[in-house]
Amino acid sequence: MVDFFNKRNSLILEIYFMNRSLYMKIAIACDHAAFKTKEHLKKILDDMKVPYFDFGTHSEESCDYPDFAHPLAKAIEEGKYDLGITLCGSGNGINMVVNKYQKIRGALCWNTEIAKLARTHNNANVCAIPARFVRLEDAEKIMKVFLNTKFEGGRHQVRIDKIPVR
Repeated sequence: MVDFFNKRNSLILEIYFMNRSLYMKIAIACDHAAFKTKEHLKKILDDMKVPYFDFGTHSEESCDYPDFAHPLAKAIEEGKYDLGITLCGSGNGINMVVNKYQKIRGALCWNTEIAKLARTHNNANVCAIPARFVRLEDAEKIMKVFLNTKFEGGRHQVRIDKIPVR
């Protein structure tokens, strides 16, 4: 019985996500430690026909995450993309870089509950996934929940308005 409900809820999420994704543009970036996970997530986005731009890296060769995080954050800040998915080994380094931008609210998400709260309460616009600490299947679920969840606004908006340095 539980499997039926999990599959049914998953299907409902997929249908809703596919409809919502027609209006979203996603940016994605990673370092070498997260390359395989990023490639897996890109396949999922392709399957769901979600438009995205891959800011790199494009191989498992050692590289520096700021080289990919800065262009992604700048593009989101400029309104070229709605949301971003960033990945590195721990998720921390790449998240630190994107959070240097005033209009970016990057959240380190290691499970679906954190991803949901990052969107509903914090209006996060970038989801950082720690590729060395989550399975591919979990990274996929985290991404789907993040992209499919809307900001609640209300009392949370007051807090969000206090985040930028003025």
